[in-house]
Amino acid sequence: MSITDNPVFTDAEAAREWLESTLWPEGPICPHCGMIGCSTALNGKSHRPGLWKCKGCDGHFTVTVGTVMERSHIPLNKWLLAMHLMGASKKGMSAHQMHRMLGLTYKSAWFMCHRIREAMREGKIPGPLGGANKVVEVDETYVGGKAKNRAFKPVPPKEPVVALVERGGRVRSHHVATVDGKNLKPILKEQIDAASHIMTDESPIYPSMMGGFAGHSTVNHSINEYVRGGFFIHTNTVENYFSIFKRGIIGTYHHVSATHLKRYLGEFDFRYNLRSGLGVEDGERMTHIAMGVTGKRLTYRRIGGRKAAQTARHA
Repeated sequence: MSITDNPVFTDAEAAREWLESTLWPEGPICPHCGMIGCSTALNGKSHRPGLWKCKGCDGHFTVTVGTVMERSHIPLNKWLLAMHLMGASKKGMSAHQMHRMLGLTYKSAWFMCHRIREAMREGKIPGPLGGANKVVEVDETYVGGKAKNRAFKPVPPKEPVVALVERGGRVRSHHVATVDGKNLKPILKEQIDAASHIMTDESPIYPSMMGGFAGHSTVNHSINEYVRGGFFIHTNTVENYFSIFKRGIIGTYHHVSATHLKRYLGEFDFRYNLRSGLGVEDGERMTHIAMGVTGKRLTYRRIGGRKAAQTARHA
């Protein structure tokens, strides 16, 4: 079925009912006291559709209370369509494109996209990457483009990003202040299983951090070595992730500020971790985004407000 035929993308009531069934499989959950299935729908003429009253605390709520969509005036069907488009677009979708497709103002589209990225970010680390007989590749890159193409004078430094990729599995990327042992060692120790074999390039910062892991192998890119040991020793997986991320930044977003870089990384991590190669398709990706909206309310002031919107016009 085409997305244009799905009523959750064209009808706000259908979208609300879908969201309620997705977020409340066991009945309405009161965001005020946490009681499950103990609320009554208010269907009076003066009540807006989807309003509930909790029997425990007498609080009133809808399915969007306590989520990134709280107090939004954008219809829910447009929220779900935006989630679907961001989840299905391998290299992302700009707020300008969203504003044209959904008929929103650019400011609203920019704000909505950032809130959806917040829903895509992992609320908590589900567990370490790798494990026994598994390989985790680690590499760093720098975001900011070529100096000759950058409009700001003086040219600000590029922003360093470090990614950890489990072969055949998940990725976790981090915006760090500098690429050094002080910043990277806690990330590696916390997020990679000690039984993993680590793959890196020839960077001198990694050997001192490899104590406690099952093994460490490197490839020397400076002498054009990219694969060794029967295609076992390489960092091609993490470089593939970076290539997708860079194509998204350069081709779709054009400019990403340091303030919001973590959210864009969360967006690209989300799609990589729920990629088709792992058996996840576009519709399921939208459902995963919807399930991540709770407890992540993001206000315009917190996200950066007018100034951030002005400096991220291409984002």
